[in-house]
Amino acid sequence: MNVVLDTNIIVSAALSPVGNPAKIIALIPEQEIQVYYCTGILSEYSDVLSRPRLKIPAEIQRRIINAILRAGILLEPTASTIPLPDETDRIFYDTAKEAGAILITGNIKHYPAENFIMTPSQFLNF
Repeated sequence: MNVVLDTNIIVSAALSPVGNPAKIIALIPEQEIQVYYCTGILSEYSDVLSRPRLKIPAEIQRRIINAILRAGILLEPTASTIPLPDETDRIFYDTAKEAGAILITGNIKHYPAENFIMTPSQFLNF
């Protein structure tokens, strides 16, 4: 199953190893999901994971980024013109749309109501 992971999924998995986001991240090395990303997404993951206020250990940051680099597929999407409440979310939306992937996010309200956009719980029950 093809997926794009919003940054809040990555951060939640890093902060809590037992929640639904962590369960989703655990599917990457098992090749049960195929993660798509673009350079902008990878840059945001790295930037947010390394924020001092989050206190995410460097080893956990590396493990998550390396899992995505090893198993993920780099895709540079064409920018859409669909209105979004937060323009910084466009790279996630566009990458998922172009990859034919499910966009997993904890912030459903940041995206249009489309059937390929799901919360972690929705995805795990899909």
